[in-house]
Amino acid sequence: MSVVETVTEVSQTLSSLNLRGGDKEQKTEPYPYAHLLPHFSPEQYPALAPFKHEDPGFRALKHADPRSFLKNATNVVELTPNLGTEVHGVNLATLDSDGRDQLALEVARRGLMVFRGQHEFIDRGADSYLEWGRHFGRLHIHPTSGHPKNYPQVHLVYKDAKSSFNFEREDSITSTVWHSDVSYELQPPGLTTFFLLSQPTTGGDTLFTSQISTLKKLSPSFVAFLRTLSAVHSGVEQAQFSRSGKRGGIVRREPVEHVHPLVRRHPVTGEEALYVNRQFTTRIVGLKREESETILKFLYDHVDKSGDLQARVKWQPGTVVLWDNRVTAHSAIVDYGKSNERRHGARITPQAERPIPALEGLELPSV
Repeated sequence: MSVVETVTEVSQTLSSLNLRGGDKEQKTEPYPYAHLLPHFSPEQYPALAPFKHEDPGFRALKHADPRSFLKNATNVVELTPNLGTEVHGVNLATLDSDGRDQLALEVARRGLMVFRGQHEFIDRGADSYLEWGRHFGRLHIHPTSGHPKNYPQVHLVYKDAKSSFNFEREDSITSTVWHSDVSYELQPPGLTTFFLLSQPTTGGDTLFTSQISTLKKLSPSFVAFLRTLSAVHSGVEQAQFSRSGKRGGIVRREPVEHVHPLVRRHPVTGEEALYVNRQFTTRIVGLKREESETILKFLYDHVDKSGDLQARVKWQPGTVVLWDNRVTAHSAIVDYGKSNERRHGARITPQAERPIPALEGLELPSV
């Protein structure tokens, strides 16, 4: 039996598992999100073509009150001074175009927003997810992940007692791997929407960090040097991981590598942010190997250890999280494996502009 046939058979049996995905409490009722379980179509896609991105946050800057979409909120709490806002009482499913523009601007400013009580948004289904995501940019189709059948634009994460379709390293002492989603693309994502359809009783949280704040912690002279640098972001390892038979064993689009500035500028807010991540950044262009490795290790360690710049999202049913992929990094926490419970999440991933160098005129060579 081929890898594709094996994965298809596994996918078909996933819906027979109980709501939490474990062996501890078998339930007879069908899983309500079975239609959103991972599917691994062998369909192949061509390389992504460049496109012009128009950030909706620009429109919100012209509004008399760019935060008016929050006026009916019952509670708005800043998770940390520099990163993250938790909102209660705002229904994302009913936001109009102006409200979505304002949301894009607020996410750009705060980096991360956590909306509770969004059952209506989640239960509207995949067609609604696509309509929502297209407001913020061209929807990305992930080259290796599972997706709901007939909806390749919806990226899924999935782990239960029997299966894992995530990009996970088993040979590490930690499950924490900071990354900015698919940063290897020429035009990586901007505003990203993510929610869990099923979650473990405890654990499975997500960590976020502000790459604006990590940059500001560095000395001005070092930042000035970093602005002159660019780095290679690569999707090769991720593709090899899938080709080895893991995660579903599918590569729908050949992996790419692109060069991005180490320090990028947000097109709407003008904020500068560090733009390297341990998962996809491989080397700094123009430096010798030891120089590149030393600087990248320092930056990765800085991101890893800066707990004062991080926020932790504890998932609850009906939670929808939005972040700006351009100015944040994140990591799932895989600490729930022994519970044998299911963690099933969906991500809507609009692409944004090619990263804008903080240093005007910085040339970005081809790989």
